[in-house]
Amino acid sequence: MPEHASTVSPPALQSHPAATPTANPQKDRKGLNRIRHALGYSVAGLRAGWQETAFRQEAIASLVLLPAAVWLGRSWVETALLAGSVILVMIIELLNTGIETAIDRIGPEWHDLSKRAKDMGSAAVLLSLLLCAGIWVMALFHRFLA
Repeated sequence: MPEHASTVSPPALQSHPAATPTANPQKDRKGLNRIRHALGYSVAGLRAGWQETAFRQEAIASLVLLPAAVWLGRSWVETALLAGSVILVMIIELLNTGIETAIDRIGPEWHDLSKRAKDMGSAAVLLSLLLCAGIWVMALFHRFLA
């Protein structure tokens, strides 16, 4: 090896010093501190979702549908399916809103891939609504007509 060549290992081969801060401080948190901060981020996400009309409508509907699921369900499985389908719609709506927000952050200009991502998110919401409606219609049918 020539005398002027460096004998320092490339960064990938060096050990990562413990004191080096990471880009995301959440990664350095442990235990209850991590859970507390994660809960704060989740609450912030729900607040952001509340700003969306569709999520707000679904959340308000869940105030009626979740107690109705307890009343309508004849077993814990039926109750879980009814309530779970309502919660699933809200979950999918939040994910769709997240996709749309990320796409909008990239830029306002039209792009085929941006449209495709938004359309697929919208389709996921539609499928979750159809699933929820199907579960509720069948539960109501079995409760009152069968």
